[in-house]
Amino acid sequence: MVQKSRSEHILQLAKELLDDIELNRLSAEALLLKTSRLARWVGSDEIKYWINLEMKGYNPSNEISLKYMGITGRWVNKEEDKGYWGPLAQQEASLEAENIKLRAMTTPDTSGDWAFRVMKMHEQQLTSTSNYISRLSGIKSRVLAHLHEFVSEVYYEKEFDSLSESIFEKYKSDIDTLIFEHCGDVLEQIPSVMDRLSEGDNEAISQALTTVRRILDSFADSIFPPTEQTINIGGNEVSLGAHRHQNRINAYVHQRTESKSRKTKIRQNLSNLYDRVSTGVHKDVTTEEARALFLNTYLLLGEVLHIGAANT
Repeated sequence: MVQKSRSEHILQLAKELLDDIELNRLSAEALLLKTSRLARWVGSDEIKYWINLEMKGYNPSNEISLKYMGITGRWVNKEEDKGYWGPLAQQEASLEAENIKLRAMTTPDTSGDWAFRVMKMHEQQLTSTSNYISRLSGIKSRVLAHLHEFVSEVYYEKEFDSLSESIFEKYKSDIDTLIFEHCGDVLEQIPSVMDRLSEGDNEAISQALTTVRRILDSFADSIFPPTEQTINIGGNEVSLGAHRHQNRINAYVHQRTESKSRKTKIRQNLSNLYDRVSTGVHKDVTTEEARALFLNTYLLLGEVLHIGAANT
């Protein structure tokens, strides 16, 4: 049985909750209990506290409680601290009871001197019950709308993360396959870079960048071995000797794509990488910058190999 990741659990729970809210599948209490589970995983302290208020009831001494009294439309008279302080389940139960009461109301069958007064009292009761139902319905609607907003944000964020991870993992798999096929020794050096970068100290970073430089050189040797010949690139005769690693990578790209803009982009990126990696070996570079340089190198290798694969 395949175990789901935490991210997958969150995404699935958020999807279920959206359906629960939109299809009105759960009672208020059941919905809040389920949403509280999602909030424990990804919610802010404020959201978690608010959901707790909706389950247990509001109080007049807490700032968040007073804030959400307003957001959920619970105030009757804020200056006098009069409002609907009870939990959502209580409001839902009252709403159901009032709807039953409203459906049971019938027009009085009366006549005579008391008819006008009886009808007046009936209309007042009908109006009062309708207003009460409207107020309770408003509270419930606002709570559900706020829950829906929270759950939607979680769902679409996780959906985007999942899509991004999927795209990157697919691309990474393609790059790893190409590197393994064309220059397997490069792939073997990558774990050592990651290990050193995880240490984070200056010496480890310097060693990591040295390895990145070796990866670039080894990559050049694998895809375009040294030669005494030269190649004309952009009107310039370029040497392809043993120490001309950048030239040989650029020559590989030059022979496999007609796109001038792509050639220029790769040449500039490659030059910048060599410059920063070589400089970083001798000067302080932050862990974040070193990781960015390594990732950029890895993606560049993938782009160059994809160009080659497309022309074989």
